[in-house]
Amino acid sequence: MFTAGKTSIDWREIIKILKDKFGELIESDKPLAPFNTFGTGGMAKLFAEVHSEKELSSLIKESNRYQLPIFMLGGGSNLLVSDYGYDGLVIRNSIMGLKVSEEAIIAGAGESLQEMVDFATNNGLAGLEFATGIWGTVGGAIFGNAGAYGLDISSALKSVQLVDKQGNIRNELTSYFEFSYRNSVLKKTGEFVAHAEFSLRAGKKEEIRKKTDEILAERRKKLPFEEHSAGCFFKNIVDKNYEHGKLPAGKLLEEVGAKEIHYGGACVFEKHANIIINNGSATSKDIRNLAEILKSRVKEKFGIELREEITYLGTFEEEGLSTDL
Repeated sequence: MFTAGKTSIDWREIIKILKDKFGELIESDKPLAPFNTFGTGGMAKLFAEVHSEKELSSLIKESNRYQLPIFMLGGGSNLLVSDYGYDGLVIRNSIMGLKVSEEAIIAGAGESLQEMVDFATNNGLAGLEFATGIWGTVGGAIFGNAGAYGLDISSALKSVQLVDKQGNIRNELTSYFEFSYRNSVLKKTGEFVAHAEFSLRAGKKEEIRKKTDEILAERRKKLPFEEHSAGCFFKNIVDKNYEHGKLPAGKLLEEVGAKEIHYGGACVFEKHANIIINNGSATSKDIRNLAEILKSRVKEKFGIELREEITYLGTFEEEGLSTDL
């Protein structure tokens, strides 16, 4: 996931050049609301959906010639897009494929995390059950080290095929990614995930499925599977005194009355104080403003600065953010 610095771009000329080279792969003025789980945001100046690492590499190399800002889009489940859209190239990662290699799974970065969990279950491979019900793609899960119940994606990851900012393709082992809580080195390097290999272990299919069913049932009790949201908005706070070594952000938000707070069309989910939902009329500005209000309430009462799990795309500063109800 990479955003280049600001530069002067003749968009009409660039659009023509890229469409001449890549044909229908390149789209202009593409609405991004359908591609993120909040269902908000403006348009991307340029948009492309890639299906192979070679296609991705070629597109990056060509875009670099014109210093185009680039953003890699997966499932859009941890993303808030500015109402002004994005003045750059949004690449949707649709590199697919799932295959078993002994006790490992090799997955395309564009596969949904849930599809990979189901695939592992159906092949009697254990080690990914914790990821049941987590939204997003394999690539996005690696980028943000997605996890639950004290485990995360790095616990099963063996190696990754990357495409770097120059368009070069290479493989890296897990140690390269400097994984920590909801973080990876990819947030610094801006490299893109193409494929990933996960080391799992043989298990009984029925036992694995029982565990995933139990986890999914538990998540459905507290997560908004029908509403527009990004799941948990803020990171939990690392604290060894709590279960799994994390103080839940939702606990702090509950204590500042988060569930009673709303801004425009954005409100807090009634079953979980760390989830913001779009009630159907929210703008990204509404969601961002509500998030700022929640952060300020927690800071005021507990002296703790909440940090977002989600990524902001585009310009928000000019949208007149306010923490006043």
